[in-house]
Amino acid sequence: MQFSKYMEEWLYADEGYYKNFKAIGKSGDFYTAVSTSSFFGASIANYFYALLEEEKADRNGWLIEIGAHQGYLLCDMIQWLYTCDPTLVKTLNFGIVERQPEVRKAQLAYIKERFGEDITITHFNDIADVKVDYAFVVANEIFDAFPCELLKDEQTAMVEDHIISWQAASASLLEWAQKHHLRQGEVAVGYEDFAKAMASGIKRCDFVTFDYGEKYVRNDFSIRVYRAHETFPLFDESLLLKDSYKKDDITYDVNFGHVSEVFKEAGFEELAYETQARALVRFGLIDILEQFARQTSQEKYVREADKIKTLISPTMMGDRFKMIHFRK
Repeated sequence: MQFSKYMEEWLYADEGYYKNFKAIGKSGDFYTAVSTSSFFGASIANYFYALLEEEKADRNGWLIEIGAHQGYLLCDMIQWLYTCDPTLVKTLNFGIVERQPEVRKAQLAYIKERFGEDITITHFNDIADVKVDYAFVVANEIFDAFPCELLKDEQTAMVEDHIISWQAASASLLEWAQKHHLRQGEVAVGYEDFAKAMASGIKRCDFVTFDYGEKYVRNDFSIRVYRAHETFPLFDESLLLKDSYKKDDITYDVNFGHVSEVFKEAGFEELAYETQARALVRFGLIDILEQFARQTSQEKYVREADKIKTLISPTMMGDRFKMIHFRK
């Protein structure tokens, strides 16, 4: 089968890696910005609040997260919005795009733990199901979880019995590769449909997303497997796909040039593309930390400051992760 189909089954089919709730953080296979510090969500919410204050966003609209895992990010955003203006939690609508029933249950349980019955969450099976006048949509690390094709020397990867082989690539794949000057690497599958679906259902939209990658084509493979915080390149001789299939995470670096292209074609405007560090500081991360410092002990401040260093340090998440903001 095509590698993209194999990867889709690995992640999303019955018993797939994302089919059920997975731990993120120390006990999981990897860390994310969300699992590092609640100030990540607070900073994005602070940016959303600024848009509301400038009347560039609608206080009667929707705040929607795609791929919310347990719901930490959305809850951290709601908490900060309440701090900024308690009336917002009454006027805004809150939603999560999540198709896995077991993950939905974990999200609702956590949200109830955080807010009791005060916050109502609407679940959507797919972004295409979101039909609203305005939404601020946020996502953290979703584009790296789209299936992809692998291209090398005008050949594409096939998988049989968890063994990769190569065959002549299709004309359409080669045409895309030539247009984007790609000789070797990953070609994401599904970005186009995703952007069109968001554009068709949401009349006015701000979409803010974070992921690791670059805007240029690397002409090398970045695809890899994560297992208990260890990284294994897909073509590592020590990695047996049959042992990792559906058990470990599989991912690759995002080509933000590809992301930008499909969203612009769907009718969005790219407002910003920058490192995570620059984006979070612009969103108000340092100001939020200073407010926290005035209200807490030195010990707690230092602990939180250390977490924030992970988010913005160039040698950690700060430069490797990027933020891109689209508006329709």
